[in-house]
Amino acid sequence: DMSVPVLFSKVLSDKEISQLVAKGYTKNTDERILDWMPYADTRSLLAWSDGNYEFVTSDGIKREVKVEKTGSPVMINQKWEVSFPKGLGAPEQISLPKLFSLHKHEDEGVKYFSGTATYKTNFVVKPSMMSEDRVIFLDLGAVEVMAEVIVNGVNKGIFWSRPYLIDVTDVLKPGENTLEIKVTNQWTNRLIGDEQLPEENEYVPGGGVNGIAALSRGAIRKLPDWYRNGVNKPEGGRVAFTTWKHYRKDSPLIESGLIGPVRLIPAKKIEFK
Repeated sequence: DMSVPVLFSKVLSDKEISQLVAKGYTKNTDERILDWMPYADTRSLLAWSDGNYEFVTSDGIKREVKVEKTGSPVMINQKWEVSFPKGLGAPEQISLPKLFSLHKHEDEGVKYFSGTATYKTNFVVKPSMMSEDRVIFLDLGAVEVMAEVIVNGVNKGIFWSRPYLIDVTDVLKPGENTLEIKVTNQWTNRLIGDEQLPEENEYVPGGGVNGIAALSRGAIRKLPDWYRNGVNKPEGGRVAFTTWKHYRKDSPLIESGLIGPVRLIPAKKIEFK
């Protein structure tokens, strides 16, 4: 899940695998592009590339269709403005010249951020890309972990699993378009970030481990007064609060935010008649 998928037509030997590793095939990268398979609904077949298509309908009739001028994907790879909610340790806003996992950012507030970050950018659609027999999808690429997508002010819904592929045909327009993506991540990184700060409560020693030991170590010894009194956590110090120590300061961070690549993918619509 952390590298580019590579398809081989045969089983590789140990020597061949070693050679691929030496060439860097296992090197982690943010340029992850997955080519999704065409799919059909009750009305039409979508062709994602040019070629001769052959299929059999449910009534047993064989069909052959030649598809041309499907179009090529368009990358949305310009600068992104990313904003963060107040009180969660991150700056109000940052600019990203390109997308990458937030856990790689140099600012510790961004690096350890957990919550919902809002990504905004503008992109241009050429009039030639839009036609009645085309469907255009927005592909978010890799997302950690949930995304709410708004195109030209229209909310296209919340997406929480692969493929992060959204039909945006009805909201795109020739020329400049706006894109807003609200990405909610896990709180793992924030808890690890808090472990870099002084302790605020006392826990059973040995927390932040895996296996059976994790069931008996790391419990909080006493709930803080603010928690018992039902008031907000005092500002300053750690951002989050848990009654169990799940991580240590050296626990590995996980990927976070919109990783991409984000692109528009045109498909040719083949109507059943």
